[in-house]
Amino acid sequence: MEKVGLLKRTETALLIIDLQEKLMPVIYNRTEIFSNVNKLILGAEILSVPIIITEQYSKGLGHTCSDVQLPDNPLIIEKMCFSSMLSSEVINKLQELKVKSLIIAGVEAHVCVLKTALDALSQGFEVHIVADAVSSRKVFDKETALERLRQVGSYIVTTEMMLFQLMDFAGTEEFKKISRLIK
Repeated sequence: MEKVGLLKRTETALLIIDLQEKLMPVIYNRTEIFSNVNKLILGAEILSVPIIITEQYSKGLGHTCSDVQLPDNPLIIEKMCFSSMLSSEVINKLQELKVKSLIIAGVEAHVCVLKTALDALSQGFEVHIVADAVSSRKVFDKETALERLRQVGSYIVTTEMMLFQLMDFAGTEEFKKISRLIK
């Protein structure tokens, strides 16, 4: 059967990359990024999808911004590598959760997001890049990163696409909560 990018909640994790205090002030369209990342986090909580948040060199770049609505008991993993897939802590958590598909949001699209997605693809993960929840300092870097990720088989999606793709039926309590979240 051909790969089409259907998500199974039990095999999916949301990976939020490096939305940190000293980096976000210079990120293009950061207000929209915060808004969409918060929808993804709240939606993942509603749908019981695990959430992993990374911080790149927090001593220099600070911690995750207060604009991010962290989940209860957030799993925040500090890393020194550009690719989150080079962090043994991230890999161990993904293996523990039996994750096959990653939903990726964060910054910078052309550095840590790109390298994480490339490594994830090379390791056999299915990768969904949330285009309206990733960014870089420069628009051209973000656009070029999304094109590069499309070339290698990442699914380029939106926040709303992801939240609805993780559900199968309307009329459920989850559907009602997600519908309110995206309005």
